[in-house]
Amino acid sequence: MNRTKWLQETVRMRFLEAYDGWQARRLTQEEAARLLGVCERTFRGVSS
Repeated sequence: MNRTKWLQETVRMRFLEAYDGWQARRLTQEEAARLLGVCERTFRGVSS
């Protein structure tokens, strides 16, 4: 696996972990956004 694919997969996995945590109500939108390194508003837009 080349570096680009590895990075894309890592980002995808981190997003899914944060999103799943938010869906299961283990994380707030703010906490999920912080884990991903984005602002809460950005996470809200992606998760809608």
